[in-house]
Amino acid sequence: MSPPPFIAAPPLAGLPHGFFGREGGVSAPPFDSLNAGLGTADEPGAVRTNRRRAADALVEGAPLVGLHQVHSPEVVIVEQPWDEADCPRADALVTRTPGLLLGIVTADCAPVLLADREAGIVGAAHAGWRGAIGGVTDRTIGAMLQLGADPRRIRAAIGPCIAQKHYEVGEDMLAPFLEEDPANARFFREGARGRPHFDLESYVAAWLAGAGIGTVWLAGEDSYGQPQRYYSYRRATHADAPDCGRQISLIGIAPAER
Repeated sequence: MSPPPFIAAPPLAGLPHGFFGREGGVSAPPFDSLNAGLGTADEPGAVRTNRRRAADALVEGAPLVGLHQVHSPEVVIVEQPWDEADCPRADALVTRTPGLLLGIVTADCAPVLLADREAGIVGAAHAGWRGAIGGVTDRTIGAMLQLGADPRRIRAAIGPCIAQKHYEVGEDMLAPFLEEDPANARFFREGARGRPHFDLESYVAAWLAGAGIGTVWLAGEDSYGQPQRYYSYRRATHADAPDCGRQISLIGIAPAER
């Protein structure tokens, strides 16, 4: 069986990293096939196999470190792998330990991978709208700086997430963004039904730029609009599906990088 396909970000070239989709795994329908979400109703053994397949596609045998994601701005500094049952409740990880792969899972939220290659420090963040407005990317960058990174050297990549045309929201969601900064109105536009649509990808990119990150690469891939390639929680909800898979995004430091 061929390794699962993934998207690599040019600014992160030379580091093991990738944004994986739903192709190339072993999960049966409706999770076919590379479901990496341990919190889903999928068969746990299949999910672990999928996660291992994704990790091995980058660095064979490398420990994969994940989280119990809770849509927060919480960040964890990783020095060594932990047991799956002991995953911290957080939404971002950073490390300077060679040989580890940091993993976050998404199904419409924005996966963000970051690296200061010169310092040998990488990070991964799960940025849904709650985490994004709560500052998850700022806190991820802050943890990287704590380890010795320089914001002028950090490169960031935003992977597949829900596109604005599919992200209809209520006025109750619009309000906190305008309270945080009236200029955030630029990330919303009126949809065909007269309700606001949110541009999550651009909003996350703006936070990264505002933190001094000079290179921010966007995959420009819509998770909702490509059912054969990506899982989408919103698409599953619209279809009254009982559950939804998760795609995984990974980044690490190969031992040779240190």
